[in-house]
This record gives sequence, structure tokens and C-alpha cells, in this order.
Amino acid sequence: MLKALIFDMDGVLVNSMPFHAAAWIKAFLDMGMEIQDQDIYAIEGSNPKNGLPLLIRKARKEPEAYDFETITSVYRKEFKRVFKLKAFDGMKECLEVLKTRFLLSVVSGSDHLIVHEIVDQLFPDIFDIVVTGDDITNSKPHPDPFLKAVELLNVQREECIVIENAILGVEAAKKAKIYCIGIPTYLEPSQLGRADLVVGDHKQLMQHLLSLEPAHGFGV
Repeated sequence: MLKALIFDMDGVLVNSMPFHAAAWIKAFLDMGMEIQDQDIYAIEGSNPKNGLPLLIRKARKEPEAYDFETITSVYRKEFKRVFKLKAFDGMKECLEVLKTRFLLSVVSGSDHLIVHEIVDQLFPDIFDIVVTGDDITNSKPHPDPFLKAVELLNVQREECIVIENAILGVEAAKKAKIYCIGIPTYLEPSQLGRADLVVGDHKQLMQHLLSLEPAHGFGV
């Protein structure tokens, strides 16, 4: 009895992770640390509070020696400078159709300002609920972000599907006991092996989502 679709944002709705990676790399360089794109992709889905200590340790430094807000401030400024806003081809049109059948939510580990700016510009009036990294204490891979969305949507977990492209996101969905579709945007498909279904690309993802049937009597 499907009622709701819950989307990760970066790498699922918008092709934004390369810009996030570039911005974090710049912020770390300013602090005298070096990290790689793949370090950032590996922890995609976590919020800065949980993700920054992991990245700092990856750079062989101690998190306690750095001010997270300073690093995050440089990241936000650089992300805003380099980011080119673009949804994946066909995604907006797909969502407009899905909105007539299901409740729709975004669950992202990115911070509130970035998530809402992207959603408001690219997908106005599409999503019923938006949960950001600032809205919860325990980010992905904890189940809390998805459980928060389920609560706000006022549905049951078994009435939802999560769409994720990140390892931590898939793990969070499975810990929340929600069916998960994986889309390997920046990873190898095998890295999303815990998902219930892994599709090949965004075209296949959208075809699959448009084939889903809502619960009887649900939708517009």
C-alpha cells in the first residue's frame, strides 16, 4: 500500500555532489588539510556535525583541533560560488506526475539553507516535507532522518519507498526498515548492494517510479 516517496537530494534529484566535493576540498585546504573526492562521496548523506570528524581523521588530523563552524563557513561560501544548479534531465517532469499519486519528501544531509534554496528554485511546490541535516541530531547512517520524514508525512514505514544514491543513505533506510531503491550516480552499483533494488541510471529510475501504483483511493 504505497503512499509516499522519500528522495535524497544530492545525486538523486540534482547533480550536485561534485560541487559539494570541490567546496569541502577548498575548505580543508584553507585549514591545511587534504582530502579527496572519494572521501566525500563515501560519507555522502551525513550532516557536517557527523561527517566532518570522519573527513578530518581521513586527513590524518584530530577533529578536536579544528573549529567546525569555520570549516563549514568556508565550504558554504565556496559551494555557493561554484555550484551550477541543474536537476537531472526529466526529474522535474517526473516529480510533477508522481505528485498526483503520492506524498513526496526530500531527506538530505546538507544544511537547511542549501537544501531549501535548491528545492525552492528547481522544484517549487513539489515536496510535502523537507528534512535537512539541521533538522535532526543523528544523520545518516542513523535511521532518524527517514523516521522523521515518515512521522511528518503521517504514514507508516511500509507505505514508503526511499530513493538513495549514497552508501550511508541506503544503510539509514534499511535501519529504518523502509524499502530502498539505490541509484549509483557516483559509485559502483555493488557499493549500494544493501538496497532492495538497484537501478542502472536515472532514466531507469524514473521509468520505475512512474510505473508504481499508489494505494487504492490515494492521490489526486
